[in-house]
Amino acid sequence: MQQALAGIKVLDLSRILTGPFASMLLADLGAEVVKVETPGTGDDTRQWGPPFVAGESTYFLSVNRNKKSLTLNLKHPRGQEVFLRLVRWADVLIENFRPGTMERLGLGYEVLQEHNPRLVYCAVSGFGLTGPYRDKPGYDVLAQAMGGMMAVTGEEGRPPVKAGMSIADIGAGMYAAFGILAALWARERTGRGQKVETSLLETIVSWQTYFATAFWATGQEPRKTGSVHPSIVPYQALKARDQYMIVAVGNDALWQKFCEAIGRPDLAADPRFATNKDRVVNREVLIPLLEEILGTAPAAHWIERLEAVGVPAGPIYSLAQVWSDPQVLHREMAVEVDHPRAGRIKVPGIPIKFSATPGAVRTPPPLLGEHTDEVLRALGYSNEEIARMREEKAI
Repeated sequence: MQQALAGIKVLDLSRILTGPFASMLLADLGAEVVKVETPGTGDDTRQWGPPFVAGESTYFLSVNRNKKSLTLNLKHPRGQEVFLRLVRWADVLIENFRPGTMERLGLGYEVLQEHNPRLVYCAVSGFGLTGPYRDKPGYDVLAQAMGGMMAVTGEEGRPPVKAGMSIADIGAGMYAAFGILAALWARERTGRGQKVETSLLETIVSWQTYFATAFWATGQEPRKTGSVHPSIVPYQALKARDQYMIVAVGNDALWQKFCEAIGRPDLAADPRFATNKDRVVNREVLIPLLEEILGTAPAAHWIERLEAVGVPAGPIYSLAQVWSDPQVLHREMAVEVDHPRAGRIKVPGIPIKFSATPGAVRTPPPLLGEHTDEVLRALGYSNEEIARMREEKAI
C-alpha cells in the first residue's frame, strides 16, 4: 500500500531535536528524507550521551529513523554545487540554524527559490526570524521559561521547573510538519512553494490557550498548582493508601458517580461541592477530605471502582510501566528495527493511524554518511566525481 507522503522528497539540514522530529514525522508517512550532515561529526546528537548502544547515541536513534544520511560541506564550492542540485530535486527543505546562517552561506530562501520555485522552505528557530530576539540562541528550556510555561508548572513556593520532556522542541517540530503539509497543499493549487517558519517561543506561547484568555479577562497571574487544574475539581493527582493516582472529574454528572464510588454520596449533596464552581471555590476544603477517604485503600482499588462507573481515573506510570502497558503495545507504540551497529533496537511507534495509507518504520536511523554515495549517484554523479569530492573534503 502506498504511503500518504510517497513521492515527497525532503532535504533535511536540521539537527538535534526540533527539525529532525519534523522530518521524521514526514518520513514515517512515506516521504524520502535525505539528512544532510557535516562530514566527520554529523548531527550534534550523535555525540550526546551516555547512554550509547554499541557506540550509537540513543538520543540520535530516537528521532532519525526512515532517513538517508549524506555528508556535505556547505562551505565548500563543490559541496554547494551538490546542495543546489539537491534543492532542485527536493519538494521540501527543513533547517533550524540560527537566523541568517543560510543567507551567510549564500543559500537563503530567495536564492533557493530561484533554483526551485516549487520548494517549500521550512525554517525553525528559537524566537522567530524577525523581531528583537531573532539572534538569541534557541533552547527548549528558554522557550518554556519565556513562553509562560514555567510560570504555571510546578508547585507554589517551590523553585521553577520545566516539563520533563522537551516539549518546546517537539511541539515546534510538530508545527513545522503541519506548516509543511499546508504549504504543499497550497502548492497543489498555486504551483509555487513558499517559506514556512515557526519557533520554540511561539509554540509555547500558543499553547497558553485558556491561561492566556483568563489572564486577559482578569489581569491576574495564574498560580502554580502542580497537577491541579485551575478550573476543574477534582482533576489532579490524589494520594491513595499506597501511591498517588489521577482522578479527572470533568463535570457534575461524573462528580455524582465519583461520590457514589468512594462511598460518600453525601458529598454530592453538600452545597459546598454540588457544582464544579462550588468545588473550585472550596478546593482547599474538599481535596484533604478526598485524600483522607482515598487513603483507606490502595490506588488500584479506587481505580477499579471509579472505572466501573465511568469516572476517568488511572495510575501514574513509570517508563517501565508505560512500555509494558497492554494498550500501548496493542497500538504498536514500541517498534523494533535492525540497526547495522546497535543491532535490534526499539524506537517509539507512529501515533497517527491511517486506514488506507499507514505509516511505517521502514529503516533504522542511518550511520553518518551511510547513503552519501547512493544519493550522489542518484543525482547523476559518477564514482570518479564522488571520489574526487571526498578527497577535496566537499563530502
